[in-house]
Amino acid sequence: MTGDDEGRRVGRRSRVLKTAGLTLAGVLIAGAATAGWAYWHLNDNIKSVDINSALGDDRPAKVVTTPSPSASETLLPTEALNILVLGSDSRSGKENQELGGGDSSGARSDTAMVVHIDAGRTEATVVSIPRDTLVTRPSCPLDDGGSTAVAYNAMFNSAYSVGGPVCAVKTVESITNVRMDHYIEIDFSGFAKLVDALGGVTVTTDEDIDDSSSHLTLKAGTHHLDGKQALALARTRHGIGDGSDLGRIGLQQKLVKALLEQISSTDLLTSPTKLYKVADAVTGSLTTDTGLDSLSELMSLGQSLKGLSADRMKTVTMPVVTAPSDANRVVADEPEASELWKSLR
Repeated sequence: MTGDDEGRRVGRRSRVLKTAGLTLAGVLIAGAATAGWAYWHLNDNIKSVDINSALGDDRPAKVVTTPSPSASETLLPTEALNILVLGSDSRSGKENQELGGGDSSGARSDTAMVVHIDAGRTEATVVSIPRDTLVTRPSCPLDDGGSTAVAYNAMFNSAYSVGGPVCAVKTVESITNVRMDHYIEIDFSGFAKLVDALGGVTVTTDEDIDDSSSHLTLKAGTHHLDGKQALALARTRHGIGDGSDLGRIGLQQKLVKALLEQISSTDLLTSPTKLYKVADAVTGSLTTDTGLDSLSELMSLGQSLKGLSADRMKTVTMPVVTAPSDANRVVADEPEASELWKSLR
């Protein structure tokens, strides 16, 4: 082999290695750019409300717990938390009509749950507040600097309608005397997308369901539901139990546990595509307080709950009785309701 042949071969090998190196660099840069765009997109999805600033200091005291020695060795938070979780339901527009919505317009809080996470974050109690509960709705601050008037014998879910998340939190704190550490609102159509991204949820119903309003028909038994069916189940109240909101609450509590079980059983880390779809569905449907309005803060909360499983989550409904003034409404059953809230402080 001549020196010229050797030189040409070395030159070709150098060009090949250079091309391969540039290609690899390009792939890495593209991957980093894609990851950066994905993070920005997911982070930008999240909507938030500055509830702490709006409500100021006129609130129940925040419970301070001392972490155990083992907990202090970790970077994840372990103190007890109370989170108000609202399901907001918009039934206007073509998409929501296709998802089983009714004829009413605008968004409303159809689901309200106070999620109490014990210190250590391995056990939780979910307390549902019936939307038909008559309460004293406090005066709530508005974005324009004004405020709503105090309302007596008002339906609980009217707080969200007149004053949004801020009034919903203030009303919950006024009837429970429990400080809400965080606020999470999930849009019902986003909930359907989340269920689909997870591959559906498995729920067992105790009785046949045939609700023309939610467009759901199911025989009693175990069913694997897609997003549209799961959303219809969350909306169902007619044709089950006594047709009141209490029957729907029972179905919604089943859905919460089913969703937690599905998330626990799905290994999202082995499928970046599925992980992104789930994250996009979650963040795209959320409104939070400013303490949870970033992807990193939501991830920290999620990681701190890794020891919480569905069988360690207790679901209850605030004790209520029929309202003396209206047979279609309920009021808190005392002293049982106050005793329940006291146990969460």
